[in-house]
Amino acid sequence: MRPFTFAQAATVNEAVAGGGAGSAYLAGGTTLIDLMKLEVLTPGRVVDINRLPLHGVQLEKSGLRIGALERMATVATDRRVVGEYPAVAQALLASASPQIRTMASIGGNLLQRTRCGYYRDTETPCNRREPGSGCPAIDGENRTHAVLGTSDQCVATHPSDLAVALVAFDANVEVTSRDGSRTVPLADLYRLPGDTPQVETDLRPGELITGVTLPRVAAARRSAYLKVRDRRSYEFALASAAVGVHLRGGVIQQARVAVGGVATRPWRLPAVERALIGRPLREDVVTAAAAHAADGARPLAHNRFKVALIRRTVVRALLSLGE
Repeated sequence: MRPFTFAQAATVNEAVAGGGAGSAYLAGGTTLIDLMKLEVLTPGRVVDINRLPLHGVQLEKSGLRIGALERMATVATDRRVVGEYPAVAQALLASASPQIRTMASIGGNLLQRTRCGYYRDTETPCNRREPGSGCPAIDGENRTHAVLGTSDQCVATHPSDLAVALVAFDANVEVTSRDGSRTVPLADLYRLPGDTPQVETDLRPGELITGVTLPRVAAARRSAYLKVRDRRSYEFALASAAVGVHLRGGVIQQARVAVGGVATRPWRLPAVERALIGRPLREDVVTAAAAHAADGARPLAHNRFKVALIRRTVVRALLSLGE
């Protein structure tokens, strides 16, 4: 690990004043510290934000608000989250290990970096880590990599389970900087790799996520998160789906579908949602709609199975809502 300066912020203004280019914010540290030890990330300044008043879960008429420093384990078991946004609670419980969920913050989870082995190995090229050096995953070992949202520069999957569930239900993030505060749709926070895979989010230097908000969405109350992985715990998704439906008279009035483990960012599936509206929640309907789940996929040599897997994952997740 390279040398760095360390500071503890007592207020949000103090934190953003100490942030900026070359700095990193420290909350749970479950991603940052690992990457600093590997020298994948080498911030010259680390600002500890754990003293900031960015905790709490509030449910109001307008929706749900979660403080950015609230721990994953706390949110996953909050009765308001479990009751009103079950897919969010399930996504959190499917993440990491109990120990990590107790440490990791909501804001940190949304900003965790890809688990691509080439990115985390400083002895290999990686366009995210060193722009212009190449992407060996394209022709190398790519079983766990993305089939949606890729480019010739990067095929790394986005790792967050929580982000998939939040994107499905139109979450926003509140961010603060020296210039003030703004609200960003979470779906727009994450950038496609394109020709600049090293620019992963729309955050500006020094901006700090202070909270996450979820609007009232009818489909959120009847929702689920399904994660398919190589082992039952402490493993990242090969494919996942966050789904929700609002039924009236057995007919789908509103549908929400987003997938993870297969794309370079949390991936909403509007074509699948449209194919469900006005139809009964029935296996033949769900199967026909899920046929659109991999539209635009660009599979690689070792991850072609993900095209069929994501369709089946969406079907299983949607059918679980009818039980």
